[in-house]
Amino acid sequence: MPIYILKRLLLMVPTLLGVLLVSFAVIQFVPGGPVEQMVSQLQGRSAGGEGPSAGGSAYRGRQGLSPQQVAEIKALYGFDKPAPERFWQMLKAFARLDLGQSFYQRKAVWELVKEKLPVSISLGLWTFFISYLIAVPLGVAKAVRAGTRFDFVTTLLVLVGYAIPGFVLGVALLVIFGGQLQWFPLRGLTSANWEQLSWGARIVDYLWHIALPITAMVLGSFAVTSMLTKNAFLEEIRKQYVLTARAKGLREKQILWKHVMRNALIPIITGFPAAFIGAFFTGSLLIETLFSLDGLGLLSYESVIRRDYPVVLGTLYLFTLIGLVTKLISDLCYVWVDPRVKFD
Repeated sequence: MPIYILKRLLLMVPTLLGVLLVSFAVIQFVPGGPVEQMVSQLQGRSAGGEGPSAGGSAYRGRQGLSPQQVAEIKALYGFDKPAPERFWQMLKAFARLDLGQSFYQRKAVWELVKEKLPVSISLGLWTFFISYLIAVPLGVAKAVRAGTRFDFVTTLLVLVGYAIPGFVLGVALLVIFGGQLQWFPLRGLTSANWEQLSWGARIVDYLWHIALPITAMVLGSFAVTSMLTKNAFLEEIRKQYVLTARAKGLREKQILWKHVMRNALIPIITGFPAAFIGAFFTGSLLIETLFSLDGLGLLSYESVIRRDYPVVLGTLYLFTLIGLVTKLISDLCYVWVDPRVKFD
């Protein structure tokens, strides 16, 4: 096991390098970078039509920038150095967990991530806990009652919820419950006067704001977890050891919760660490945009659109590293849940 963990940790290094190298190489060929945007803004400002100047000189039309000015702009954004040198400097900074500085927001990438985390944590954790607390018991009930009307109706409802995109459901919820009935707020994570509220009122206000976006996100995740749980339980219930336990006279509940549960939950438990940690850093662009929530999803989208490369590469490095570590933890959970699993 220690040798396996060491190998996996060592393999993370070339994986990270590969992801960063491909992303960095793509960025070099994407038009409309920060230098081009700044040059375009300055050229447009020089042709802004202010009329005659204070000295009385006539308007000359659009003025170009001198090569020296363009070179200064490139130096401002760090593009005055060759691409290999810039990539090497980025790797050294990432090794120190320095994710860089945003081109446009004048803040460290770490600060931006920490600012957006409350929204993403709110969406991710609520979706994660509600999904698991409802979908797993639902899957067990469906397996026990397989083939009954309960199984058919719940499967139909779950699949319909899975088929409806989250943002479409979000629009419907906003129109009905936010617009027509006005039961829930249309935007934000809290009210404007949240700081002046008591602790009890703050909790109620927060839950009031988060109800619609969580409902839009959580319905789609029911199907995968509940159907996976149902199929895992059905597979275990049909195995020989269950028939043997019944022949020995054990009660059905004892067989289900003591013997079947441990084996059937292996695929659920092994995916639990990745889902739990991912809940902290998962951003939903469409839901955040729809409900005016400023989270990681919106930050990533705006960074790509504005060509804010330090934010794009810094968050990519952070999330890739977190993803690799959680994947390792998920694999190790197999051994914890099922000691028969061996890593060679």
